[in-house]
Amino acid sequence: MSLDELKAPVTDFATDWDHTDPAWVHDPYPIWEKLRTSCPVAHTDRYGGAWFPTTHQMVSDVANDTEHFTSRLVVITNNKYPPNAEAPIGGAPPITSDPPFHQFARRVILPAFAPGPVNALEDQVRALCRKHLDTVAGEDAFDAGLRYAQYISPGVISKMLGFPEADEELFRDFVHLVLDLVDLPIHERGPLFVPMAEYFSAQIEDHLAHPRDDLTNYLLHVEFNGERLSMEHVRGTMVLVLVAGIDTTWSAIGSALWHLAHHPSDLARLVAEPELMPVAVEEFLRFYAPVTMARLVKDDFDFYGWPMKKDDWVLLGFPAANRDPEMFSDADTFVIDRALNRHAAFGLGIHRCIGSNLARMELRVALEEFIARFPKFELTDPTAVTWAPGQVRGPRSIPVRVVA
Repeated sequence: MSLDELKAPVTDFATDWDHTDPAWVHDPYPIWEKLRTSCPVAHTDRYGGAWFPTTHQMVSDVANDTEHFTSRLVVITNNKYPPNAEAPIGGAPPITSDPPFHQFARRVILPAFAPGPVNALEDQVRALCRKHLDTVAGEDAFDAGLRYAQYISPGVISKMLGFPEADEELFRDFVHLVLDLVDLPIHERGPLFVPMAEYFSAQIEDHLAHPRDDLTNYLLHVEFNGERLSMEHVRGTMVLVLVAGIDTTWSAIGSALWHLAHHPSDLARLVAEPELMPVAVEEFLRFYAPVTMARLVKDDFDFYGWPMKKDDWVLLGFPAANRDPEMFSDADTFVIDRALNRHAAFGLGIHRCIGSNLARMELRVALEEFIARFPKFELTDPTAVTWAPGQVRGPRSIPVRVVA
């Protein structure tokens, strides 16, 4: 029996929401809009109790409140008490870290994702995109998700971490385990992490035996106040970089291609006005923000009148915040040349995404290369498009046809 068959469908998202429900996965935006206007903080008893604020102000309030909310776990599952997720460090620093440790953990990794190192990768990313576009050259129809979008970010992250390129399919399996299989019972899901832990341990051992110039080597040898990072810290940060660095950008690239495939006027503008791409990238990020992030309530707390209890989940709907009309004019309209765009696609507060420079560059280059090769394309079957469930949403299968 599949996970979908084991779970009861949602009948009222205000009182029983589930971010893995098929209706939410397929098209969450009408659900969020209805909640925003009728019940801005939805609740569910699933996953041991969880809340979902839908306005930009409320999402920002939670993201910036480290007194009442902890980041020790950021992916909603049925297990709130894994042994490697103690505050203030958490299992994947810095995203799972609380102050004051968070500041240290973030400072350690920040240099690797600064504009200089990221810009130096652009030629490699462009070559990677062209390599995968070459595989579909001459084909009138192909899957832009399975043949292109899914390969870009794994290729980039594997090089950054110094992992074998041949293991990219394994990386996508890790992403699926961490972010998609959240409904599995603890006794089933837990053992699935053993091969993943063994893989990262093997990579650490290989880097210690054969040092080279990559992010893993940096993490193993960086010192702070005269001390190196613990192996648990190194391993957790490596997992974070791989999982977050792959799925988020993969989803953003896929969403942008999906949009252009059924909005020919936007595609035509990008082809005719290539200088518009950086602005368009920001609107793709706002309109199709892929990431929602979780917090846990530290102690019983009254939030805008809603009685949150200790260890309740709170799902931060950054994509919902990006469609709040109180924050954006024409919030539910994709405006390719939107001038003012202070979106929350990369989060809010102290955990704002460290990899935002890299994600922007990957998305921009992936789109530039795709439309340079295929200036006109369209969806062959909109009903065949599939979407990833869980906290990072993006299309997986995107069947397109090249238009002459």
